[in-house]
Amino acid sequence: MRILIDKTRSVCPVCLKTIEAERILDDDDKIYMQKKCEEHGSFRTLIWEDNLTSYYRWGMQKKKQETPVNPEKTLQKGCPGDCGLCTEHLSKGCCMLLELTNRCNLRCPVCFASAGEKSLKDLSLEEIGQQYDFLMNHGGPFNIQLSGGEPTMRDDLPEIIRMGREKGFTFFQLNTNGIRLAREEAYAAELKAAGLNTVFLQFDGVTDEVYQILRGQALMEEKQSAICNCGAAGLGVVLVPVIAPGINENQVGDILKFAMERMPEVRGVHFQPISYFGRCSLDPQGDRITIPRMLRLIEEQTGGQMKAEDFAGGGAENPYCSFHASYMQGESGAFRALRKKNTCCCCTGSDDSREFVAKQWSGEETRFEMPEDGPLSDTSELDAFLEQARKRTFAVSGMIFQDACNFDIDRIRRCYICEMDTDYGMVPFCAYNLTNRKGEYLYRK
Repeated sequence: MRILIDKTRSVCPVCLKTIEAERILDDDDKIYMQKKCEEHGSFRTLIWEDNLTSYYRWGMQKKKQETPVNPEKTLQKGCPGDCGLCTEHLSKGCCMLLELTNRCNLRCPVCFASAGEKSLKDLSLEEIGQQYDFLMNHGGPFNIQLSGGEPTMRDDLPEIIRMGREKGFTFFQLNTNGIRLAREEAYAAELKAAGLNTVFLQFDGVTDEVYQILRGQALMEEKQSAICNCGAAGLGVVLVPVIAPGINENQVGDILKFAMERMPEVRGVHFQPISYFGRCSLDPQGDRITIPRMLRLIEEQTGGQMKAEDFAGGGAENPYCSFHASYMQGESGAFRALRKKNTCCCCTGSDDSREFVAKQWSGEETRFEMPEDGPLSDTSELDAFLEQARKRTFAVSGMIFQDACNFDIDRIRRCYICEMDTDYGMVPFCAYNLTNRKGEYLYRK
């Protein structure tokens, strides 16, 4: 018997019109979003691959309700049509993507930004400076994600980072496929000197077969070289696998093992189950990877070293958007979870999340050993000892991005990962990249 859990609003996958939606528990003990467009018919999408008890427990975490700073718009069209952010948004933001170029040296079959299509354009330094200023006037400093396209296609990337530092931003993350970092040995050090903290490295698996399918060419050798060069430069690296059903689900454990063997240079793994927007050639009506399924894959493929119960909804966003756990590596090499069972993530607001990410994902060049002659003698030694302890921590997280099939207004209103757009302002990531079945975007030009 189907049970109505609650109601929300979503969009029609065909026309992107805002429509009513229901969350229902079906006979298979799984939870679905069900909705109907008067013009294009009914749609049904899996959103939680576990029982109702686990669904409610996951959503019990209490998050701060925040007001955007100097919101750009009042609600007129209705969410998600008034982003910028609007006065109805429930987060002031944490991480901001600056898309520096739509050029790319790959043509991935699953690119959310459809990079390399239409007219190729780089933002000018003046436009980037204006975007920095806008962000500072609307709640900054935020954590800055330099993105694209492929941002390393720009030779002035170090200058862009230095400009942001001069304007008061303190954390810079590079979203990259790693090709230039791999092929130019000194490039990572150049970016580090400019002020880059972290490399968010596209990393879909440990075999070339996976990259052939998801990225169009073999890349495993480049991935390893990029990590090596970043480590030598003192840059933190976070591996970012897109997990697609039937393609690389069986490599979740291998990816985690690969990452843990390369601590402290690799600071963690951030999984992104495939979302069906942009230039995604996979079938949106097929199998979907939910949070419970990802946690089962992690537990099974690590032999129970990492357990599903270690995880909770991460950050300040809606808990059904993400998952997170932190681990500490002991002297024996074993890992233990830093949060006890059924307790929520420590990050309850945008500022908490921003500070956590900056601390956990950054790389440092300093090394410290406990003095043989007794306890730590001054504050600088204590700071160094705490830094060494930080290097033994390892973060495992993931984000379930929304596409037109599972888009949920309740989730988008709490989004704190925004795309910076000169025309619109700060647009939640999933709204900015939302496409209909023809690949037409709601916001992205």
